[in-house]
Amino acid sequence: MAIMRPIANMKVFAPCDSIEAQKITYAVSKFYGPAYIRYARDKTPVFTTVETPFEIGKAQIFWLPAKKKVDAAIIACGSLVHNAILAAGDLEKEGLSIKVINNPSVKPIDEETIIKAAKEAKAVVTVEEHQVAGGMGSAVAEVLAKNYPVPMEFIGVQNRFGESGALNELIEAFGMGVSHIKEAVKKVLNRRIK
Repeated sequence: MAIMRPIANMKVFAPCDSIEAQKITYAVSKFYGPAYIRYARDKTPVFTTVETPFEIGKAQIFWLPAKKKVDAAIIACGSLVHNAILAAGDLEKEGLSIKVINNPSVKPIDEETIIKAAKEAKAVVTVEEHQVAGGMGSAVAEVLAKNYPVPMEFIGVQNRFGESGALNELIEAFGMGVSHIKEAVKKVLNRRIK
């Protein structure tokens, strides 16, 4: 993503599961111009359906808190959207209200949904299975820096080279598991704008 995002007119996508990957592939086939789709290399949970909406340039809310007040927003893409949802469920049991946004369209990005989530929550955590530098989290930070700056935390690869191993082991080793997402939410809440 970091290589593709700066290329003029390039559209960049990171599907959360195989069903969304099909939708993105179909959508990309319908327009003229370059596109990059970042697929997961291993099997990942399938949790969307044929009815789950997808539109280029739009993000979708995948988890709404039980309470009206939103404590933090998690904006995720790719296979780690599932971990973000699991983290939100755990955090809700702990009394926190989390909104999870699936952001498969990294470029063009859904500025409206991202800004609205930041205004509601006053704190954002981005989650991606990618280098933090130049990835989806950087794109979200760019949107918020220009429009509505809030405290942020970034879950993703933190300036390390990749390694070989089982997917779940690597997710934990690189600090992208459910427990890491929960920790990032709690950390960003300590810096949240009141």
